Amino acid sequence: MAPKPTTLTTKVESGSPYQLDHEQVLKASTALLKHITTTETAKSKKAGTQNLLAQNDDDDAESTPVWLTLTTKKHIIDKTKLKPFKISVPHPLNTSTTTTICLIVADPQRTYKDIIASPAFPAELSKRIIKVVGVDKIKKKYKQYEAQRKLFAEHDIFLADDRVITLLPKLLGKTFYKSTTKRPIPISIQAEAPRSEGKKIAKAKGEGAPKAAEPKKIAAEVEKAISSALVTLSSSTNSAIRIGYASWDAQKLADNLESVVNTVIEKYVPKQWRGVRGIHVKGPETMSLPIWLADELWVEDEDVLDESVVREIEERVVEKKNKKRKTRGIEGSEIEEKGGEEKKQKLESNDDKLDDEIALRKELLKIQKEDAAKDLDAVPVVVKKTKKVKKVEEEAIEEEAAVPVVVKKTKKAKKVAA
Repeated sequence: MAPKPTTLTTKVESGSPYQLDHEQVLKASTALLKHITTTETAKSKKAGTQNLLAQNDDDDAESTPVWLTLTTKKHIIDKTKLKPFKISVPHPLNTSTTTTICLIVADPQRTYKDIIASPAFPAELSKRIIKVVGVDKIKKKYKQYEAQRKLFAEHDIFLADDRVITLLPKLLGKTFYKSTTKRPIPISIQAEAPRSEGKKIAKAKGEGAPKAAEPKKIAAEVEKAISSALVTLSSSTNSAIRIGYASWDAQKLADNLESVVNTVIEKYVPKQWRGVRGIHVKGPETMSLPIWLADELWVEDEDVLDESVVREIEERVVEKKNKKRKTRGIEGSEIEEKGGEEKKQKLESNDDKLDDEIALRKELLKIQKEDAAKDLDAVPVVVKKTKKVKKVEEEAIEEEAAVPVVVKKTKKAKKVAA
């Protein structure tokens, strides 16, 4: 007997939770990492350089990222959100001590600069936060595109106070939000509001801005943000999430992948597992390796029509198309017949009677033009004289009257006068 084929797809039953197959995840992770390493080695040999990926295994910032692609049956959300969501993973994504951080805070910025420089703040983390900038300074100093590009290039990670995170797309523009590479990550760095019986106490008038949180709490928020996997949701059926690097081993990558998949599906995917169409893992320049695929392309059973209904709809569509074709064919034949008759009439009307009629009409038109020209000559043109023209004419008449007229007499006239 032939062995039964193993299928990758698994049908998701309504109401029953479904988990990834760990063996399948580990197998796909191993194959992907092997392919990336082989490809990088071949490229480096071709270029005549050494394979930096093999030498710098611990340098996660410079390593090749590995992406999880989640495809859903319907759009995850209706409107794209520029604010990324944080997902805790077993293995942090940014552990390099050389990674630089820029912290964007609500004003006054001096409060948070002092906290980060204080002895209570972890020294290792404080060295990585090389810039703390307030919103007012961003408005004044980073208006120009070149200034924004310079800020973008100077730091590896950008963190932002969650009170001002919604203002940053307008202030920083496409320099930061064109891609998700260095999009600011929201963190909570203000002190928690006092509570009474589980409810927040309203702030008194004139109390001012909320106080900053303790150094330990801010440090914990920063560590959580830079080590988490970031999810940016858009109004589409496909989401890409960075889950690790090609320098990792397959087990670490599989752990992060399973953690991210379970969290995203439970929190953000409509209908959870029933809304998932496929899960893949890939590198920047590799094909996607499938990890999980759904048998059903629909979400609810009501979305699927019976075969009889489908046939009836198909028959109606075909019938409608045939009617349109017939109508177009009849109209086209009528137009062709009319056009043919007109052509025949024109050919047949080329006789002596038509020539005489045309010549007669031309003669009549010529006579009408001549009569119109005579009428224009007969009509006196009345020109309204201005005062200046009248004055000039009167002066000319007076001058003619003042000049004596000398008449030269002939011999005959002289005899008659004598």
